[in-house]
Amino acid sequence: MPKLFNKIIKLLILSDFFLNLGWGFMGPIFAIFLVQQVAFSNIAQGAKIAGFAALCFWITKSLLQIPIGRYLDKNHGEVDDFWFMFIGTCMMALVPLGYLFSTEAWHIYVLQIFYAMAAAINFPSWSAIFTRHIDEGKEAVEWSTHSTVSGLGVGVAGGIGGIAVAYFGFVSVFMFVSTFTFLAAALLLTIRKDISPFNKDVIRIPVQRPMHKL
Repeated sequence: MPKLFNKIIKLLILSDFFLNLGWGFMGPIFAIFLVQQVAFSNIAQGAKIAGFAALCFWITKSLLQIPIGRYLDKNHGEVDDFWFMFIGTCMMALVPLGYLFSTEAWHIYVLQIFYAMAAAINFPSWSAIFTRHIDEGKEAVEWSTHSTVSGLGVGVAGGIGGIAVAYFGFVSVFMFVSTFTFLAAALLLTIRKDISPFNKDVIRIPVQRPMHKL
């Protein structure tokens, strides 16, 4: 990562790398997990559960994200943005642990709603802080670096997710996802003292982050 990036940008990118690295494991295995562990090898039922799980996530996230963003914009300063970002990431880390105890479809739906709430809390706050602290004149390269690094995390994890399940099982892989997500949250704490109690003057428009999603 270029040395000319400021500390906050570097650590936000690094945190998102581990977040996407962890959730990247879920891509190739989540539907298989649903079929084997929740639908008890009924492929048709597993497909229905997977579809409704995605519906629960996206509807909940879409309904909550804008109101949360409006709330954060009305409260000047970055302290609330930081804690929303941190708490949202920690909430995400709990979801894979919940999967371990899921034996019914409704367990998955509840977890997906919880996951969506976490993502809706995390995304606007992360984007706000990244946008305010992006280095002037380096907007394109810093957003593209974030996209590249996050994409690498998803790609690497996705490539080995199926292999990891074959050798270690779902329990170990879900623990990996949770651990990497908690690591992403821990990295955010390293910028806590650098967060301004007042909004920065320059506001730039962010782009969509890669989704750490199923």
